[in-house]
Amino acid sequence: MIRSLDQMVERVLSLHKKHRIAIAWAHDSHTVSAIHKAVNYGFAEAIMIGHVSEIKNVCRRDGIDPDLFTMVDSASDVSSAAQAVRLARSGKADIVMKGLIGTDKFLKVVMDKKSGLMLPDAVLSYVCAIELPSYHKLLFITDPAVIPFPTLDQKIAMAEYAIEMTERFGISKPKVALIGASEKLSSHFKSSTDYPVMCKMAAEGRIRNCTMDGPLDIFLACDKKSVEIKGIDTPVNGDADILLFPSLESCNPFYKGLMLFAQGELAGIIRGTSKPVVVMSRSESEKSKFYCIALSCLMA
Repeated sequence: MIRSLDQMVERVLSLHKKHRIAIAWAHDSHTVSAIHKAVNYGFAEAIMIGHVSEIKNVCRRDGIDPDLFTMVDSASDVSSAAQAVRLARSGKADIVMKGLIGTDKFLKVVMDKKSGLMLPDAVLSYVCAIELPSYHKLLFITDPAVIPFPTLDQKIAMAEYAIEMTERFGISKPKVALIGASEKLSSHFKSSTDYPVMCKMAAEGRIRNCTMDGPLDIFLACDKKSVEIKGIDTPVNGDADILLFPSLESCNPFYKGLMLFAQGELAGIIRGTSKPVVVMSRSESEKSKFYCIALSCLMA
């Protein structure tokens, strides 16, 4: 079982395989430094798309040899995303990564029905693994980036994507906590009314290979002492592997709070695409971007 993001990198290295990563609008220092680290580790080859002169200037400022990368000139951020997706569709790239281009613009290209990377009838969602000094293992979270208010079908897809990811980390039967404001169903929180349906599906094996319960608050999901104090009988038992949130506006502030106030580092990718897609906030650390690159290689 992989219990840290550095152990994840070690697993990727043990595969002895290089993946070609096409980076759209690769003009920022954090992205260049992160992909340079992945190239140096030996599990990635980089195709840097954008204004080549600007990318080379970033490399030189950071003391990085630009000749380590393949450079592709592009006139705009949107055209660079389209070029990255074309490379992936043609098999010339294994992974697509967002650089300085805005997330909305980037995902619009990825989701294009004719020329994008969406799988037929798939749900596009985001799953990330977060490493926290205060938690005893990696915590997988969904969805902080894509689906504003997921439907039941979308929640099921989110759960299945997260379960599949945990399997790559050696977790055979992850504990999935369906997150709410409390453990009680309430008409005030209509999004959580899907949770009993999902728990029944998991119990019947229609959502496979997991232990699922909800609604649960964060304490019941991640703190065994709180479970004892409240006297709640839950199979998750304060030991969650996966937290599934009812909305983007609940999940996104939670994950950003962990990154800002709890010294969290993350590795996350988009799911529902034919090739792994790395989408990072421009404010994320170089280390987190490196971990996202490693995760995309693990999932490729």
